[in-house]
Amino acid sequence: MYNITPRPYLANPQITRAVLESHKFVLQKKYGQNFLIAPHVLENIVAAAGITEDDFVLEIGPGIGTMTQYLAANARAVTAVEIDRKLIPVLEDTLQGFHNVEVIHQDILKVDIAALARERNEGKPIKVVANLPYYITTPIIMNLLKQSVPVSGITVMVQREVTDRMQSGPGSKDYGALSLAVQYFAKPQIAAVVTPDCFMPQPKVESAVVHLARYENPPVCVEDEKLLFSLVRASFNQRRKTLVNGLKNSPELSLKKEEIESAIEAIGKPLTVRGETLTLEEFAALANVLSSNFVA
Repeated sequence: MYNITPRPYLANPQITRAVLESHKFVLQKKYGQNFLIAPHVLENIVAAAGITEDDFVLEIGPGIGTMTQYLAANARAVTAVEIDRKLIPVLEDTLQGFHNVEVIHQDILKVDIAALARERNEGKPIKVVANLPYYITTPIIMNLLKQSVPVSGITVMVQREVTDRMQSGPGSKDYGALSLAVQYFAKPQIAAVVTPDCFMPQPKVESAVVHLARYENPPVCVEDEKLLFSLVRASFNQRRKTLVNGLKNSPELSLKKEEIESAIEAIGKPLTVRGETLTLEEFAALANVLSSNFVA
């Protein structure tokens, strides 16, 4: 006897409202809870993520299970990680009949994703899909990118300004540590812009769906990856200062001013340069000079 996966039905304001009321669920502002009620957006997310019936999908923040239903209808298996304990009984209700879904009550930053990949997908690359609240977007994305786990792609819905930061280059006010980290590990592609009326309750800002296609190898060669990101953080923590002063004042780095100046000159930049003007390639070159000459 075959298990027939139900059709997704939650992407509807009346049904979403009825589910929340039946469980007497009160929105938790600290978790940035806004539930999708637009089927076309959910279809765009599944398409952007390239979900197929062979895929194992890790979903972060399933909420009441709206996106989970769409993922389950298209993937081989889905593991959904939800931090809000009060949503677990709601998910048990809305995901009845979706036999290829497992729900874990946990903070995604504490989940061993590599172990999940081994146990659920034979260690093969997994796909990650998430609707991320603003307050936790950067830590989650950085955790996914920097972990040594087999992730082939990350498709997330975030505030529009976050996607702008991911794609920004030198000279833009949006350019920063997130821009460089994302572009080091993956190619960001905007799949859709999502207006506030696609959510319940409506947020005050636009959102966007971005797909991060993970590189097999970073686009730049770096001898010391940890040093590279220490340099990036130091540069943008004091972005209005010169690069020399930003690096010299960083508690992460133990570099003498003379060493910093020598390295900056070695990559062909003036000593008055600011970190916010350096490209990923130039940060990599700076890291390699410092790693070779001055960092033990």
